[in-house]
Amino acid sequence: MTTLTLSDALNALSQPEFVGALSGIKRGIEREALRINPDGRIAQTGHPKGSGHALTNPHITTDYSEALLEFITPVSVNAEETLGQLRDLQKFTLAQMGDEMLWPMSMPCYITSQEDIGLAQFGESNIGKMKTLYRQGLKSRYGSMMQAIAGVHFNMSFSDTLWTSLAKIEGYEGPLQAFISDRYLGLIRNFKRELWLISYLFGASPSICKSFLQGRETNLPFNKVGKGTLYLEHGTALRLGNLGYTNSAQSSLKVTYNSLCDYVKGLQSAIRTKSELYSSIPDYRSEEPMQLNGNILQIENEFYSPIRPKRNTKAGETPTQALMRDGIEYIEVRALDVNPFVQEGISIEQIHFLDVFLTYCLLKDSPELEWEEQQATQRNLQCVVNEGRDQSILLDDAGNPVSLSEWATRIFADLEVVAKALDSAYQSSVYSKTIATMKDWVDDSSLTYSGRFVQMLKDKQMDGGAIAIDFAKQYKQQQLAGLYSVYSEKMLNELADTSFTKAKEIEENDEKSFKAFLQDYFEKA
Repeated sequence: MTTLTLSDALNALSQPEFVGALSGIKRGIEREALRINPDGRIAQTGHPKGSGHALTNPHITTDYSEALLEFITPVSVNAEETLGQLRDLQKFTLAQMGDEMLWPMSMPCYITSQEDIGLAQFGESNIGKMKTLYRQGLKSRYGSMMQAIAGVHFNMSFSDTLWTSLAKIEGYEGPLQAFISDRYLGLIRNFKRELWLISYLFGASPSICKSFLQGRETNLPFNKVGKGTLYLEHGTALRLGNLGYTNSAQSSLKVTYNSLCDYVKGLQSAIRTKSELYSSIPDYRSEEPMQLNGNILQIENEFYSPIRPKRNTKAGETPTQALMRDGIEYIEVRALDVNPFVQEGISIEQIHFLDVFLTYCLLKDSPELEWEEQQATQRNLQCVVNEGRDQSILLDDAGNPVSLSEWATRIFADLEVVAKALDSAYQSSVYSKTIATMKDWVDDSSLTYSGRFVQMLKDKQMDGGAIAIDFAKQYKQQQLAGLYSVYSEKMLNELADTSFTKAKEIEENDEKSFKAFLQDYFEKA
C-alpha cells in the first residue's frame, strides 16, 4: 500500500474518476448552554418541561447540571441545514423558559456557590439514575464549577465514496473498515499536533468571572475590569486551560492514538483500575453513593479529550465496545468554545474552516504520535490558551522552536490547497473564501474571537458578564421573533410528548434494582 503526501492525494482525487469524492461530508453539532436568569445568575429551575424529557428527547437534553442545556442536531450533509436545526431547537426551548435566557459564553456566569449548580435529573429509571449518579461522581471528584463550563462539539464523518476512492488510490486491498479506522486515527494525531491553531482562531474564553475561582489561587497574570471580571491580555481559551475543563488526575493516563487497540486498551484500563484518589468516596454499593465506582474513570465519558473517535452504540454497549465491534464511524471535536458573536454558538465560517482543517488532517501524512510528543502537543496548547495572541511566543514543532505565525502560515499554505479541492468537489467558492479570511487572523490577532472580546472588555470597561447578558437578550429576541427553518413547532412538540412516553416505558420495563443494574453493567463493561 502506498502512503501519499497531501499534494499527491489531492492530485489523485482531482482526477475525473474521483471528482466529487471530497463532497458528502456529514456533520452534527452538540451545543451546550447554561440557562440564566435576567440578572445573569444560573437558573435554579428544573429542565424546561415543554422541551421534553431530558433522558429521551434526542435533540434537547441536559449535560452536567440541570441548568446546562444541550442541543443536538441530527446528521446532515448540508451545513446550512445543520445551523438551521440548531437555531430551531434553541428557539423552541427558549419559548418554554419564561424569562430565562441562554448564556452565550463558555465560561460560566456569576455563581455564588457550587451548590447553585444542581445535578441534572433524568427520572427514576435505572439508566436515568445512573446518569445522575455519574454526575454526582464528577462533583465529588472535581467539584461542580468545572462542570458548569459549556462548549460546542462538532461531529464529522467523510463519505463512503471518499473512503473507497482513497483505498483504491493507495492500493489498499484489506477490509475497508480497518482502513477507515486507521485513517481516522491519523486525522486525530494530526489534529492533536495542531490543535493550538483552533484555540488561537476560535478560542472565545479569555476571561472569567472571579466567582469561578471560588477562592482558588492562580499565578496567571490576570487583568481586572468591572466588578469582578478577570482576563488575560493575550489569552484565547481558558476553557481548555488548567482552570477550565481539564482533569489533572488524568494526566498519567497514557491513552494513545496509534492504533484502535492502543486507544481502547488505554481507556478500558482506566475504567477498570482502582484510583488511590477516589476509592474512598462511597460508590453505588453504598447506602448513600457519591459516585458510580472508585476507578480512575467511572465510565469512558469521563475521559477529557479535545477529540474522540466515535461509533454509535447499541443498547447496553460502552463506547469502546462499539469501536471494537465495528471500528470508527466518525470523529467528535470537543475543542470549540461557544462563539458569543452568533446566536447559534457556532458560525457557518467555523463549520467551513473545520471541513477544510479536518480534511487536511486526514490527507496529510500522519506518523505515529508517541506519548512524549503527545505531551508536547499539550504544552503547545497551554501556551496558546494563556498567551496565544502574544507575537513573541514560541511553540514546539517536533523539538524545534517556532513562532506561532510562522507555523500557522505553513499550515494555511496547505489549507488553501485543500480548500480549492473542496470548492471543486462542491462546485462552490466558500472554502477558499473562508481560508483567505482566517489567514488574515494570523497576522492580526485582534480579529480572533478572543481578541475581539478582550477589546470589548477594554473599550466598555465593564464586566464580561454584563456584555454576555446583552448578547443573551439580543439572541433571545432574535430567535423568538425568527421563523422555523427546518423543524416546525408542531414537530418539536410531538417530539417532546413522545419523549415523556418513552421515559415512562423505560421506567416500567426496569426489572432489576438499581444496584443490580449497575453490577450487571460494570461486569459487562
